[in-house]
Amino acid sequence: MSKRNSQTAKTAARERLREERERQARRDKAKRQVVVAASVVAVLAAAGGIGYAVVQANKPSYWEGLKDGKVTAPANTTGTKGTTVVLGKDSAKKTLKVYEDPRCPVCAQFEQAVGPTVKKDLDAGKFKIQFTGATFLDGDSLKAGKIGANGEGSKNALSALGAALNVSPDAFLEYKSALYSAKFHPQETVDKFKSDDYLLEIAATVPALKNNAKFEQAVKNGTYDAWALAMSKSFDTNKDGVTGTPGFVMDGKRLTADGKNAPLLTVADFDRVVGAALKG
Repeated sequence: MSKRNSQTAKTAARERLREERERQARRDKAKRQVVVAASVVAVLAAAGGIGYAVVQANKPSYWEGLKDGKVTAPANTTGTKGTTVVLGKDSAKKTLKVYEDPRCPVCAQFEQAVGPTVKKDLDAGKFKIQFTGATFLDGDSLKAGKIGANGEGSKNALSALGAALNVSPDAFLEYKSALYSAKFHPQETVDKFKSDDYLLEIAATVPALKNNAKFEQAVKNGTYDAWALAMSKSFDTNKDGVTGTPGFVMDGKRLTADGKNAPLLTVADFDRVVGAALKG
């Protein structure tokens, strides 16, 4: 090989090497740009995710959002926002105030044992009943602003009771009895009443509510959800000194089995204490 050819070959080799190095440098630069861009996107996505999580955490719950919402009051109610529910014959001279929470196990015990006696006396005109529903067993307090902390079954069931009351007082009473029945009332720690389907399953045992399209739609649409919260607030602010359920008041006096705190859980106690109050 001539010196000229040899020199030409070496020059060409050096040129190819230079070009290869330049290509590699361009590829490395491009890779670095991709990595940086990806890192920026990841940081922004993380920040966005955190921001979204913060926004979601601070959004009011469904029930919180209804706290000051417009109330649709059921038929057969009176008073502010329809929270006065009085049942029975107009001719009855005295009114028994009954305070109950749908999830309350002691309320269920009362309804199962004494409910039929209460209904018999109500139908006989011995007294009227003024019902006030509570929802504190959901773990909330409207006064403390902790709505929905540990459940929503009491609120949801109270709303469904409003839908039943809109049908008729008798439908309301029958549905309330079914909710508290041994067959359907869940343990206090099981929030089954949060399910509309379960509430409708129970309602199917009440003739006036079974296949009642208007009632079913009201339950599914939450027509009386805001009313349930208004009713619950009336329990929280009641002037009878009732802080737990079941609670009974007549003529401004709390009625208890032992004169202190024990609720009326037997027919004998109910007849004795309420009978005395009716005479007083």
